[in-house]
Amino acid sequence: MKQYEGMFILKPDLDKTGVDKILGQIQELVAKHKGAISETKELGKNRLAYPLKKNKEGIYYLINFSIIPEAISAIKKNLTLNESILRLLIVET
Repeated sequence: MKQYEGMFILKPDLDKTGVDKILGQIQELVAKHKGAISETKELGKNRLAYPLKKNKEGIYYLINFSIIPEAISAIKKNLTLNESILRLLIVET
């Protein structure tokens, strides 16, 4: 298993339950592919450099996890379909 770091920018108008739902979805996807999340950090709401899907702000989350490399493309594909996630970036650490 390799270590990965995922940066997620969520819509700024999400409430606590909406954010928890998305984080739960990410956790389920990682667990489904036999991975494990080691750390989740909320980096807060910040202004974006340019509008994304008509939003000028976003809620930033940083998630560290370990998973097999073959599962990354499936996770990215599944999460890009979620309209509450403005952007995501997953890199190997």
